[in-house]
Amino acid sequence: MTATPPATAPAPGDGLVRAGAVLFIIGAVATLVTVAPLFLRTEPFPTVAYMVSMLMGVGFMVAAAGVLRSIAAQRRQAGSAR
Repeated sequence: MTATPPATAPAPGDGLVRAGAVLFIIGAVATLVTVAPLFLRTEPFPTVAYMVSMLMGVGFMVAAAGVLRSIAAQRRQAGSAR
């Protein structure tokens, strides 16, 4: 029987990174969907579809904010350990 390691609490910024990843994936799928009519020679999608594809950039920024928040928390923790 193997012992399972104790669960660790999520670090600051983990939620932002996960949310950013979800937004990025939604935006990436929307980008693929909006570009498809160009190759299939069909009618382009409405403007709203192109706006949804902008979630890719928003997701990237949210994830980057989560990474920066995690870095700041680790620096504070390292500074208080001294």
